[in-house]
Amino acid sequence: MSPKLGFALSFAAPFTARKKSIAAAGATLLAAAGVAMAAVPAQAAPTSAQAIAQQMMPSDQFQCFSKIVNHESGWNPSATNSSSGAYGLVQALPGSKMASAGADWQTNPATQIKWGLNYMKERYGSPCGAWNFWQQNSWY
Repeated sequence: MSPKLGFALSFAAPFTARKKSIAAAGATLLAAAGVAMAAVPAQAAPTSAQAIAQQMMPSDQFQCFSKIVNHESGWNPSATNSSSGAYGLVQALPGSKMASAGADWQTNPATQIKWGLNYMKERYGSPCGAWNFWQQNSWY
């Protein structure tokens, strides 16, 4: 273990133990009150989609791609525009266009990202070209 990692772990240990202690006390209190509890993952999907996207393009292009996706869908692969019907991370219109990238286009962020990158490359030259257009028009 590196000295920096050892320091970081030893520094964080008291805080982690305190958080676990507080969580356990809260769980005991809620259980005593008869409240049912369930574990819920905290925002796993957006982080996963971002990690997938980062692996699929250079970092400078990811920054532009990420700005578009943040505006269009908030990194929600199931995002649907109620007025237009645009769907997914990149808000394809219609969403079924993404089937050209894979049959799992409705549920797989990687398929949506693949389609979005191809669309941005064909129409704007790159994600940064698409972002430049988006900044001028608030759509791409």
